[in-house]
Amino acid sequence: MAEIGKGVTAGKLAISVQKRLTRAQEKVMQKLGKADETRDVAFEEMVANFNKQMTEGGKLQKDLKAYLVAVKTMHDASRRLQDCLADMYEPEWFGKEEMDALTEDTDTLWLDYHQNITDKSLTSLDSYLTQFPDIKARIAKRDRKMVDFDSARHHFSSLQKGKKKDEAKIAKAEEELGRAQKIFEELNVELQDELPSLWDNRVGVYVNTFQGLAGHQEKFHGEMSKLSQNLNDIMTKLEEQREQKKDATAAAKTGEGAKSEETNHSESASSAPKSEVTNGSGGDLPPGFLYKVKAVHEYAATDGDELELKIGDDVLVLAFDNPDEQDDGWLLGVQESHWVQKKDISVKGVFPENFTQKV
Repeated sequence: MAEIGKGVTAGKLAISVQKRLTRAQEKVMQKLGKADETRDVAFEEMVANFNKQMTEGGKLQKDLKAYLVAVKTMHDASRRLQDCLADMYEPEWFGKEEMDALTEDTDTLWLDYHQNITDKSLTSLDSYLTQFPDIKARIAKRDRKMVDFDSARHHFSSLQKGKKKDEAKIAKAEEELGRAQKIFEELNVELQDELPSLWDNRVGVYVNTFQGLAGHQEKFHGEMSKLSQNLNDIMTKLEEQREQKKDATAAAKTGEGAKSEETNHSESASSAPKSEVTNGSGGDLPPGFLYKVKAVHEYAATDGDELELKIGDDVLVLAFDNPDEQDDGWLLGVQESHWVQKKDISVKGVFPENFTQKV
C-alpha cells in the first residue's frame, strides 16, 4: 500500500507539473499573439474593484487598530494623571470623597469606550475582511482555469485542422475541452454574482463602522465632559476654601496687631514721665495731653467742674493733676476747638467716658 501511495503521489505531482508547464506555454503564446485569449472586460473591472476594496478595508482595519492603541495610551495617561491627583489630594481638603469617586468613574469610562469600539466597530470590520482571502484565492483559480480552457480549446482546434486527423485524439481533446470549459464557467459565474454584491456592501460596512464610532465618541465625550465639569467644580471650591482660610488668617493677624498696637500706645501713655505730660511735650497740644475722643452722645453739665458735650465735639483728654481725684468712668478734658483758638485749659472739665469714643 505504501508503494501505491507513493506512486499516486508521484503521478499527481507529474500531472501538476504538466499543468503548470502547459499554462506557462499557453501564456507565452498569448503574449506573443500566436494564440487568442479569453477576455472579459466587465469581469476585469470587477476584479479591479475587488482589489481596491480589499486594500481600503485593510487600511481601515489598520488605522482603526492604531486608533484603539491611541485610546489605550490616552487611557493610561489619564489614569496616571488622576492617580497622581488622588495621591496628592489631602484628606481634609474639600471634596476628597468626590475626587476619589471621580477618579474611578473616569477610569471606567475609558475602559468602556475602548471596549465598545473593539466590540462594535473593529469586530464587525474584522468579520467583513475575513471573506477576502477566500474570494482572492477563487479569482486566482478562475484565472488558472481560464488558461486551461484556452489551452484545451487551442489543442482541440489544432487537431481538427491537422492534415492527418486522429479521431480518437480529437474525441479525447473535445472531452478535455468540455471539462475545462465547465470548471471555468462555474467559477466565472459564481464570482460574477459575488463580486458586484461584495463591492456594493462596502458602503454599509463603512457606514456602520464610522456611525458606530461616532456614536461611541459622542457618548464618551459627553460623559467625560460631565466628569470634567465636576472636577472643575471641586477645584473651584477647593480654591475658595483656601482663600477663605487665608482671609481668616490675615484678619486674625490684623486683629492681633491692632490690639498689640493699642496696648503699646496705652502703656506708652501711662508710663510717660509726669514731667513730660504736665510740661506739655508734643508742640501745640495742651499740657498733660493723653489722647483725643469724639462725643457720641450729648451731655449737659450739672456741676461747675463738668464739661458740656455735643455730638461730634472733639475733646482733648488730659491727665489729672492728682490721680486720686479721678473717679471711675470719668475723664478730664478740654474742647479741642477752644484750645486751638484760646490755648487755654482753664475751662477744662470732667465728663463721662462712655459718652465718647476714642479717635
